[in-house]
Amino acid sequence: MSEQKYLRETPCGTIFGTDCQWPGVAAYKGIRYATAERWAYPEAVTHWDGVYDATAYGACCYQPRSFYNEAEMPEKAFYYKEFRLGETYTYSEDCLFLNIWTPADAGPESKLPVIFYIHGGGFNGGCGHEKHFDGPEWPTKGCVAVTINYRLGPLGFVCLDALQQEAGHTGNYALFDQLTALQWVRANIAAFGGDTDNITIMGQSAGAMSVQQLCLSPLTEGLFAKAVMSSGGGVSKMLTAKPAAEQYGFWNAVMEKADCADLDAFRKLPVAELFAAWQAAKKECKNSMSANGPVQDGVFICKPATEVIAAGEQRHIPYLIGMTSQDMMPPILYKMAGDWCRTQAAQNGPASYEWFFDRQLPGDACGAWHSSDLWYWFGTLDHCWRPFTAQDKVLSAQMVSYLTNFAKHGDPNGTDVPVWLPIDATQHKVLRLLIQPQRVIAVPHPLPQHTDQPSHREGPHQVLPDRGGLRLALNILVVIFIRQVI
Repeated sequence: MSEQKYLRETPCGTIFGTDCQWPGVAAYKGIRYATAERWAYPEAVTHWDGVYDATAYGACCYQPRSFYNEAEMPEKAFYYKEFRLGETYTYSEDCLFLNIWTPADAGPESKLPVIFYIHGGGFNGGCGHEKHFDGPEWPTKGCVAVTINYRLGPLGFVCLDALQQEAGHTGNYALFDQLTALQWVRANIAAFGGDTDNITIMGQSAGAMSVQQLCLSPLTEGLFAKAVMSSGGGVSKMLTAKPAAEQYGFWNAVMEKADCADLDAFRKLPVAELFAAWQAAKKECKNSMSANGPVQDGVFICKPATEVIAAGEQRHIPYLIGMTSQDMMPPILYKMAGDWCRTQAAQNGPASYEWFFDRQLPGDACGAWHSSDLWYWFGTLDHCWRPFTAQDKVLSAQMVSYLTNFAKHGDPNGTDVPVWLPIDATQHKVLRLLIQPQRVIAVPHPLPQHTDQPSHREGPHQVLPDRGGLRLALNILVVIFIRQVI
C-alpha cells in the first residue's frame, strides 16, 4: 500500500506509517514523544520538520541484556526464547519512543477508545515492541493501541542529592517518561482516531506497578479514564515507594564503583561502565530490589501508597486487576488484587473486576507462569513458537473482547463473553480464565490448585494464610525472577 494511505496530520506535524498483520490496521512505529539528557526530566516533542517516517521501531533503552548475547546464555533462555528469539533490538539512551496501531480509516471524528500499555521487566528490561506486543489485535475491535519505551535501571531511577539540588527533586525519571508519553498521547491521539477522554492505561509486572503509581500520583488527574493492572498491582506495603533520600547511599556507592568524583563525571560515564558499576553495587546491597524503582520524590509520589489508598486519594475509576496461577508470588498477588477491588467498593468507587489466568501454555509444564497471559491479552498467539490450539485462540479472543469492552465502557461484559461480576462488599469471586473459555466461571478465594478444568467450588471469601517465612521467601523469589529476566 502507498504511504499516502497512512498519512496523518498531528499537532506535531505530518507523519506516515505502514501496514501490519491485521488487515485494515495501520501501524505508526518509533514516534519520538520526548527527549531527555541523562538524569534530566523529559521534554515533550511538540513539533517536527518535514514528514515523520513512522515505519520502523525506535531504540529500546539500554538494559543489562544490551551488553551480552542472550542466545549464548542458557540461564537466560526461558524469557529469551519466549519473547525475543530471532529478534534484533537497537539500544540507546535516546529511547523515548512510542508506537500506535489504529484502524486505517479512523480519523479525528472517530473517537475510538485508547489502550495505553506500559511494559514490564522489573524496571530493568523490556521494550514496547517485543514479539507479544508487536501488533495488538485491539484495533480490529475498534480501539487504538499504544505501547511505549521508557528509561530503565540506572538511567531511570538514580537518586542523588546533587540531582535534588539541581532540579528540586530526584528519581522517578522513568515515571516522568511514562507521564510525558501519556500527555503526548492525549495531545495527539485524535489524529489517529483516538478519544482523548477515553484512555485506558494498562501494564504488567513493573508496568502494572507503574500503572498503580500513575493512579496514585497527584500529577495525573484527568489524564485517563480506566486502568488495568496485571501481576503487579494492589494494596500492599511492598508497593510503597521509599523516600528518595534513603537511596542516596546506594547511588553514591555506584558512583564510587564507577570511580566518579562528581555528578558531571557520572553523567559523562560510558553507559556500559554505568551499568557495570550499578550491577556491582547491587551485589553488595542488602536488598537489591530497593536499588531500582519508584521513590517518594515529593512531586510524582508524595507519600506512601498505603496512605494514599487509605485516604481514598487514588483515581476512582473502573479497574481490571489480576494475575496468573504460577505467578511470582501467587498468594500475595491474589490478596493484593482482591484488597484493591474491595477498597474501591468500600470507598464507593466505580466497579473493579478481578481475574485469575490458569491456562498452562502448550509446550511446557510450567503452569501459567508470570507474563504467560500476555500472548492472550494482546491477541498475538501467532507470533509465538508454541503449538497453540483452536481453544487457545478462542480463549484469547474472549480475553481481547473483555479488555476492549472494558476500554470502551468501563465494563468488560458483552454479548460474546461469559458474565464477569465486579468485586464488591458481597461478591468476592474472581473470573478464572481457563483453556475451556465457554465454561469460564467466577471462583472464590483461596487460590485453587492448577488444572485445565474449571472449578465449581463455592463458598465465602477467605483470606490466604500468612505462612512463616513468606516475606523472606518472597524477596528471594522476586530477586531471582528479576535476574532471570535480565
